[in-house]
Amino acid sequence: MPLSHRLLAFSVALMWGLNFIAINASLQQFPPFLLVALRFAVVAIPTLLLVPRPQVPVKWLIGYGAGFGTLQFLFLYWGMAAGFPTGLASLVLQSSAPFTVLLGATVFRERVSGRQLAGLGVATAGLAVVGWQQAQAAAFAPFLLVLAGGLGWAIGNVSNARAMNGAGPRPDPLHVTLWMSVVPPVPMALLSLVVEGPTAIARSFAPGPELLPALVGLAYTVVIGTLVGSGIWTWLMARHPAGMVAPFSMLVPVVGLSASALLLGEELGVPQVTGAALVIAGVLWGSRARHVRPVALSAPRAAVAPGRSRAAR
Repeated sequence: MPLSHRLLAFSVALMWGLNFIAINASLQQFPPFLLVALRFAVVAIPTLLLVPRPQVPVKWLIGYGAGFGTLQFLFLYWGMAAGFPTGLASLVLQSSAPFTVLLGATVFRERVSGRQLAGLGVATAGLAVVGWQQAQAAAFAPFLLVLAGGLGWAIGNVSNARAMNGAGPRPDPLHVTLWMSVVPPVPMALLSLVVEGPTAIARSFAPGPELLPALVGLAYTVVIGTLVGSGIWTWLMARHPAGMVAPFSMLVPVVGLSASALLLGEELGVPQVTGAALVIAGVLWGSRARHVRPVALSAPRAAVAPGRSRAAR
């Protein structure tokens, strides 16, 4: 992966790390299932009216929207609303990386290098440390919810890669991202209506001191988190194997944990710091490019027939 593409992946990590602060602000006002529906409805409505549907297989577009949009944020928002710490949520959600590599290797037979396996093994060990600590703190159920969100993200990753790399001309990554957003609003709105109820929905729109920060947080998740961040992520997925891009998502906790500590006052114990360090070390190791020895040019040149031109080579 070129340096410029790595820098883009790091920029997405920054956007998505700060996204957890925005989500936390929005959850102070809106119930989680309604918030997911609102997040994507704001994008889906103008998309349906103004953006032509990308020419990709419908099954992969639906898979992208169902995994990345619906399942990821359903479980993430649910877990955070149930009390899972904001900074740790940014860490646990990065379970999407090992899930993506696992799905890519088992379902789609993508090649996985030994370095990737080693790095993701270390990162997974870090996630296990955090999960064990949360179990000790009687917060294991919210941990499992956020972990399920990571699996949803992985389903979206592999579906996205198939949508972008199918037969025919490569679609516009932004159009794919926008049309992915068409999938979540209706099922999430129905789920909110049934589970959270009309009263809670109506109350969440009542004026109050938390309404403005909640709306600002919602705007950030829509514009930066969904449009800009997911657009760049889709562009990268279209040019590299999913297992190569996905590990960069593990760098999101660097931003998420730091911002949560500074802005929300969340404290981390030794086990959480250890787990976070393992996750970060694992992704950095797994994403390093393997050095290939340059091949000597003298032998091939000697094998070229005397009368062969340079242009023919």
